[in-house]
Amino acid sequence: MTSALIIDDHPIVLQGCRRVLLDAGVATVMEARDVASGYRLYRRRRPDIAIVDLSLQGKGLAGLSLIQRIKAHDPRARILIFSMHSDPIIVSRALKAGANGYLLKDTSPHELVDAFETVRRGEHYLSGDLALKVALIGAGAHRDPLADLTPRELQMLGLLAEGNPYSRIAETLGVSYKTVVNTCSQLKAKLNARNLPDLIRIAVQLGSVA
Repeated sequence: MTSALIIDDHPIVLQGCRRVLLDAGVATVMEARDVASGYRLYRRRRPDIAIVDLSLQGKGLAGLSLIQRIKAHDPRARILIFSMHSDPIIVSRALKAGANGYLLKDTSPHELVDAFETVRRGEHYLSGDLALKVALIGAGAHRDPLADLTPRELQMLGLLAEGNPYSRIAETLGVSYKTVVNTCSQLKAKLNARNLPDLIRIAVQLGSVA
């Protein structure tokens, strides 16, 4: 009896995925609309597969941290990403975080079922186009903009992506306001951001997690 947990904050996506999976013979399909409830439900019910959206509740790519939490709790967890993001760097980061497959939301119901069954068998799934793009990253054709950032810079970028002002970032990290200002200046230089709003936009786009 196969079970699935869909974690997505779009009701139409939840309804559509649920219908496709039930029609394909999946016995139990559970739903969650945010990171916290999705993680709790995973721990309580241990579905065969978790289908996770990366963009949850307007918090950048919060799904990345959710993947890491699930994998830390259950290294054998099978996770299929169902996302609108086709950027190969984002795809690569999701796979590194522990996802077993990555599927775009403009796919057909048939491909969703195919990806689901592939991941259920313990195999990895990427559509042909995504597989090629991710391979090109490995070959150096695309550069990961986060690769040169320090752990502290990554933390700060994650807090910026969540909408925190400098003062709250300083309090959260236990550093001075001036340190935050200086670190953000370094981030702007490394990420080619013109100003603070541009840096925040880049932080959200990259989905940096603390």
